Amino acid sequence: MQVLAPVAERLVAAATVAILTDQAPMARTIIDRDLTLLAAFDAQIAEADQHLATLLPRTPFAVLCSGPGWRVVRAATYGAAVGDPARWPSARHVYRASGLCPATYASAGRRQDGAISREGSVTLRRAVLSLGVGLWRLDPAARAYAVSLRAAATPPGVIATAMANRANRIAFAMVRDQRPYDPDRWR
Repeated sequence: MQVLAPVAERLVAAATVAILTDQAPMARTIIDRDLTLLAAFDAQIAEADQHLATLLPRTPFAVLCSGPGWRVVRAATYGAAVGDPARWPSARHVYRASGLCPATYASAGRRQDGAISREGSVTLRRAVLSLGVGLWRLDPAARAYAVSLRAAATPPGVIATAMANRANRIAFAMVRDQRPYDPDRWR
């Protein structure tokens, strides 16, 4: 506790200089209003989450909630971006539509493989990347794959794209087959 005392004293001294004593009530009023707005936004987000939780079970994307790190918001976002799953012949087509495929530029006999193409749906790209993040955080096999990529000095953006590709293939198969997540199947 004594180690924190000098830090607390310096913070109080800095605040005294930064916010003049006669302006402190106004600063408190502004902060109180900001906190009230934040509480209202939190309530709206909670209401939207509840609404999604009642709608998702009526869709073929409800099965995604059995995946590691995939709950209502991620599953609903992916479902909204994909739309009717029957319109996609394979997971590869969904991934390509997300714009996460590598772009290739060719001119005058020279070929340059570059970053992602970004051709496609931004909403789908964000949904697929979000699934990849959820998978990376809670699936041991996906985490091991990401660690192996990192050990090979793979750039972080490439790792994120690889995890998104893996998550998309798993999610597409789960929705297509209506089978819950099975960690043994996706090693």
